[in-house]
Amino acid sequence: MSKDWKIYTRKGDSGTTALIGGKIVSKSYIRVESYGLVDELNSFVGHLYDQVEDSENKVFLFGILNKLFLIESHLAVDPEAADKKFFPDIIASDTRTVELEIDRLNVNLPELTHFILPAGNKLASLAHICRTVCRRAERNILRLHETEPVDVEILKYINRLSDYFFVLARKLSHIYGAEDVPWIASPDRE
Repeated sequence: MSKDWKIYTRKGDSGTTALIGGKIVSKSYIRVESYGLVDELNSFVGHLYDQVEDSENKVFLFGILNKLFLIESHLAVDPEAADKKFFPDIIASDTRTVELEIDRLNVNLPELTHFILPAGNKLASLAHICRTVCRRAERNILRLHETEPVDVEILKYINRLSDYFFVLARKLSHIYGAEDVPWIASPDRE
């Protein structure tokens, strides 16, 4: 990039943005909100990635960062230009890879006997934040899907990803010597 390049264009000052394909839409358009929420999730995943020290989890999180950026890109495409091939697809094996990682993480975890609170240690709490932001992004993408179809493999991947963050949170608690924090419906009652 030239040294004259600037991050600001002033094109969005009126509250609009361009989808991939050129269509101008409001920044409050559900498609923009959908890829914005995936971007928010990706930022939290990046923060978790920067904090995790073990290489297996770090490598897997790096892969998620890339898949989420790909999903953002797919969601940013104008549906009228969707017949053009801009990016590689999210495919069933992407979701299967997440399932296999969930299984790997879950192997030595104690059986769940209670609902658990999103706590345990800093890394576990951050994984729970990723889980809840992932669920929020999923709900928004589903609302988009009701009016403008979204590739079902994206829906499956995002759904499975929130499960992954739940199991990762539990695993990170146990790796660092903490236990799941059970939810007690009435903590002030014995």
